Amino acid sequence: MKVVVTRPRGQEGDLVRGLEELDHEVVHCPLIELEPLGNEPIDVTGYDWVVVTSANGARELLRRMTGSPARFAAIGRATADALGGADLVPRESTQEGLLAELPRPAGRVLVAAAEGARRLLVDELDAEFVPLYRTRELTPARTPEGDLVVLASASAARAWGRVEASIPAVSIGPQTTAAARAAGVEVVAEAETFDVPGLLAAITSRACSSPS
Repeated sequence: MKVVVTRPRGQEGDLVRGLEELDHEVVHCPLIELEPLGNEPIDVTGYDWVVVTSANGARELLRRMTGSPARFAAIGRATADALGGADLVPRESTQEGLLAELPRPAGRVLVAAAEGARRLLVDELDAEFVPLYRTRELTPARTPEGDLVVLASASAARAWGRVEASIPAVSIGPQTTAAARAAGVEVVAEAETFDVPGLLAAITSRACSSPS
């Protein structure tokens, strides 16, 4: 099966290797790129929780961070790994999942995420917010060919919708699925865990259920 991978350039490696190990042909078609927002230090001293919502955010925070918070919370194991560990990684890798498991009262909270990120955590926790990077949606020079496209973010889903290619999609989670369907993309499978292993499992399940 030929699979179109849409992750940013330089961040596709784990997914591409996993697909190739499963004997799929891979086409890399980046649909987003990330732009850091500044270099000034971010002092996290005095926060009871610093919440990071993505591995990209974790890397940017570590690059600029000074001081240490009381605790870190990370949405997703990959985000926690990029941080070098976290005190809380919710079982469900969503903002809703984190809210369900975060002890209350949470105290002083800083949410570090992408510019334009969902405001659920900020609003529910009365948290401070620092934007770490901007996501730019890309348009490929030519429409890729494939049997399946992998969408790992809502931004990529929106960008793929503009490509107008009739290739069904596997989504990394409910927010991405919703964005894809709103953009007119057919989503045929959704990862049960919102990470590369979850995507590979969903792709494998789809491949096994497709007519040969």
